Amino acid sequence: MEIERKYLVAKLPDNLEQFSHIEIEQAYLCTSPTLRIRRMGDSYILTVKERIISSSSAIHNREEEFTLSPQSFQHLLSKCDTGRVAKTRYRIDLFQLTGNENYRNLTAELDVFHGRHNGLLLVEVEFPNTESANRFTPPEWFGEDVSSDPCYRNSFLASMK
Repeated sequence: MEIERKYLVAKLPDNLEQFSHIEIEQAYLCTSPTLRIRRMGDSYILTVKERIISSSSAIHNREEEFTLSPQSFQHLLSKCDTGRVAKTRYRIDLFQLTGNENYRNLTAELDVFHGRHNGLLLVEVEFPNTESANRFTPPEWFGEDVSSDPCYRNSFLASMK
């Protein structure tokens, strides 16, 4: 089970390059349930995601991942009807960045989009449970909470012409 919240970014954190990052390319075979293929650096992954309806403001997904060969990835990519999403993902330890104890063991995944989504900045935080997701107060560099807005799902972004 994946429990997360998603935000626009009001201001990029200082010294962004100090954090680990990776280039990601992804596309979608289906959106209900979500069947996503993704290249992350030299890794290739097929993900099956199913959104679970919850009264919480957090996003709840059932998720399974399967390793693909580069050849399988290319074959499946040719089957995708949607466009692709390209982005650089930064993994930011929120406690390391802020020194705030409330952020201990929380990692922000900051996506800086490229190509037709150039300029879009989204940040997600995954939580161990719904309660901690509901209690979360975002750092000041986070912007609007868009967890419930389907326009900021990567599958929607991929479908945009």
